[in-house]
Amino acid sequence: MFRISHLITALVAVLVVAFCLAPAVSAQGSKMGFVKEDRLQQEYKGWQRAQEEWETESKAWEDEAVTMQQELRELTEEFEKQKLILSEEKKREREAAINAKREALDAYTRTVFGPSGTAERKQSQLLQPILENIQQAIEEVAIEGNFDVIFTLQSIAYIKDSYDVTDEVLSRLEEID
Repeated sequence: MFRISHLITALVAVLVVAFCLAPAVSAQGSKMGFVKEDRLQQEYKGWQRAQEEWETESKAWEDEAVTMQQELRELTEEFEKQKLILSEEKKREREAAINAKREALDAYTRTVFGPSGTAERKQSQLLQPILENIQQAIEEVAIEGNFDVIFTLQSIAYIKDSYDVTDEVLSRLEEID
């Protein structure tokens, strides 16, 4: 559904770069932690609610597109079966109806699934508050736990499990919701 891990990774990368560029920071005294995005996606109730809403809406859009495709297919098949016995005028009428149905399907597909379409806007609408809550929870855990850096697993190759603060972030998310 979501490109959340990419968004979280980008957000964390910005924070890491800012941290690394700060001249007063000493690597020896740094306290680090990390968050497992997959656990946030699986265990954060806000994420699950958004996922359910996304799946419901997405299925409705897909069902509508399938219905429109089936109607177009039926019109086309019926026309192909009857075109030898139809008058020129009736042929033009049927072809116009088929073209109108095709154009409606194309317009629907662009409107819903195209760039800046309904699906993309809905995804952003669902993700924005979740990402804000996750960022707030991470920041609160970082401040209260006196962490210098909190990474996501998407942005590093290895880290000891002792730095995992995912449980604290999930607890904070429950408080935020």
